[in-house]
Amino acid sequence: MAWFKRQEKGIITPTEQKKETPDGLWYKCPECKTVATMAEHKRLHYVCGNCGYHDRIDASAYFELLFDDSQYEELDANLTSGDPLHFVDTKPYPQRVQATEKNTGLKDAVRTAHGLSAGQPLVVAAMDFRFIGGSMGSVVGEKIARAIDYARQNRVPFLMISRSGGARMMEAGYSLMQMAKTSAKLALLAEAKVPYVSLLTDPTTGGVTASFAMLGDFNIAEPGALIGFAGPRVIKETIGKDLPKGFQSAEFVLEHGFLDFIVDRRELKQRLADLLSMVNA
Repeated sequence: MAWFKRQEKGIITPTEQKKETPDGLWYKCPECKTVATMAEHKRLHYVCGNCGYHDRIDASAYFELLFDDSQYEELDANLTSGDPLHFVDTKPYPQRVQATEKNTGLKDAVRTAHGLSAGQPLVVAAMDFRFIGGSMGSVVGEKIARAIDYARQNRVPFLMISRSGGARMMEAGYSLMQMAKTSAKLALLAEAKVPYVSLLTDPTTGGVTASFAMLGDFNIAEPGALIGFAGPRVIKETIGKDLPKGFQSAEFVLEHGFLDFIVDRRELKQRLADLLSMVNA
């Protein structure tokens, strides 16, 4: 057993000779604890190859996944929030926005773009949870409204990828107004008979769920996504009862008739192409 026991005492390896694995090379699934290389995890679009757990990804990763050769034209890329209410919590709202922009490289919680997906034109609006919890402020509502307008005017199918904690409290009523604005724009899209697919990802909650996220011609979701209006903790505290197992998961919501189907992210592009081909046939 000498292979596994150090025979000599006092052996010290100089710091410069120690070999450490650089950060970011490995991924450990939080669900099944399977370890894989980050390169493999990225190749699988950040889905665990063992159990199918879907990691949260940002808007740029969805664009790379959906648009052919990752080629797309972004819409309204430089739209930024104002401070109509002069809101202050632990810091003034403009400072919070500036700090978040610096940390994430984003202008706000949604990015919109158009391009070809599986050879078909497509407009995509993808929310990004890194920007103040994907909260819905006036810029989010305006960018989605403009993307819907572009889709309607050019008769191009529209895909909304929702991921949000709900309304942005720093904008109060201005935030809630976006629910009505985006819903009205989607009504015009439906009137023009342009397809709208809503993809709900983890988490989709609050005013986003109560407006554009649930208004798709097809409402679909990623596996295991949290979908609801209020969070399960709030509901449990309100009604004073334990909630059913898996409550507000995409699978639970599908079972109760609020979704059309659940799609694995690795199959999203092809499933979306098949769906839109069927609608346009």
